[in-house]
Amino acid sequence: MPVVGADLSKRLVPDELWELAAPLLPSFAARPQGGGTAPCDERAVFTAVVYALTSGCAWRHLPPTFGTSPATAHRRFTVWTEAGLWRRLHRAVLDELGARGEVDWTSAIVDAASVRAKRGSLTGPNPVDRGKKGSKLHVLSDAQGIPLAVAVSGANMHDSLALKPLIRGIPAVRSRRGPRRRRPVKLRADKAYFSAEHLAWLRERGLVARIARPGIESGERLGRHRWKIERSIAWLFGYRRLTVRYERKGSHFLAFLGLAAALTCYKKLAKLAT
Repeated sequence: MPVVGADLSKRLVPDELWELAAPLLPSFAARPQGGGTAPCDERAVFTAVVYALTSGCAWRHLPPTFGTSPATAHRRFTVWTEAGLWRRLHRAVLDELGARGEVDWTSAIVDAASVRAKRGSLTGPNPVDRGKKGSKLHVLSDAQGIPLAVAVSGANMHDSLALKPLIRGIPAVRSRRGPRRRRPVKLRADKAYFSAEHLAWLRERGLVARIARPGIESGERLGRHRWKIERSIAWLFGYRRLTVRYERKGSHFLAFLGLAAALTCYKKLAKLAT
């Protein structure tokens, strides 16, 4: 079993990341009658969750040197997921990037990728993997590939059905100057997302559609920009817990995806400080 030292813990959760996450954690309420679960070191638990995401290890294989039991880590992960922690952490990191002018609103790019799933909700037969059960990750990024919104569905759901929820899911992000912003100028996507309804819906919201038209345009024009969203998805798949889905609950798999998006954004933020 690997030994987790202080250096690895600091690499997984640097002080600056913890300063963003700590205020977002739901408070622990002790039982007035006493007894029950004792408070735990929340940073140690948070680090254990990040380790599970990064390494892909099962909860029961968490190294004991984190100072928290697998049961406690999983239980607190569930509580934090139900409290919406990962979405709020993602927004907090985006706020820091936006305040520095590092979110490129000239366009948003959307794409999806499928993974095999062993079980659970938000799964379905994958039409490109011999009908094997799978889940689909949907990602919308800014013009440079910073993930702004993520979602999970069954692998059999058409990519286009995630377009509206993803756009609605873009958070209002702080700006270097002026009010918060959540609307890009353009929306770039491949032909899987093309429909007259989508074009009209985007136009109503003041978004310029750059979606390849089936049978008319190839994906080559989008290719100048598509590599950025493909790179974003590759970044997310660098977190091994996302490469094959073992979570029974779709909400837990989405939670790991949301945390991966937040950490991906944080890495961009950390580079600005170096």
